[in-house]
Amino acid sequence: MTIAGLTLAALGFVAPGAGGQFVSSTGPGQAAAKSEAVQYLFPEQVSLATGKPSLVALHFRVAPGLHINSHTPSADYLIGTTFSIPAGAGARLADASYPAGTEMTLAADPNTKLSVYTGEFAIQARMVASPGNHLVQGKLRYQACDQRQCMPPKTITVPIDVIGK
Repeated sequence: MTIAGLTLAALGFVAPGAGGQFVSSTGPGQAAAKSEAVQYLFPEQVSLATGKPSLVALHFRVAPGLHINSHTPSADYLIGTTFSIPAGAGARLADASYPAGTEMTLAADPNTKLSVYTGEFAIQARMVASPGNHLVQGKLRYQACDQRQCMPPKTITVPIDVIGK
């Protein structure tokens, strides 16, 4: 691999065998890139005991034909999926449990096994709420790919109305 290729790989921009290509959000034939690669499904609202870590299952869907790296990708240069809550949101993330990824290989590089999420998946977040009603703007960071190439990493907002009782 060239130095430029190693740099791109270190930044998580290259899928194995992809030759450093990106999916253009405006390129022809890239219908999946026109909408979000990952959609937050639910919950929209949760009631949590104030000051106590409470489990909240966050449900997501990966667009058909795409996959995202799991929380524990198979190589250091791949960008893992992570959930976070910004400071001062009225709730904080105590910890999160991520599902195990599904093993996948790409036709362009059948010797490399990837750990990915496809279809629907859920992150088990343990959240601690402050008293009151808070619109928490959680963040899901991921990198979506198809069988040939990867899109740049992206962060989507995960809005949750948290009621601390």
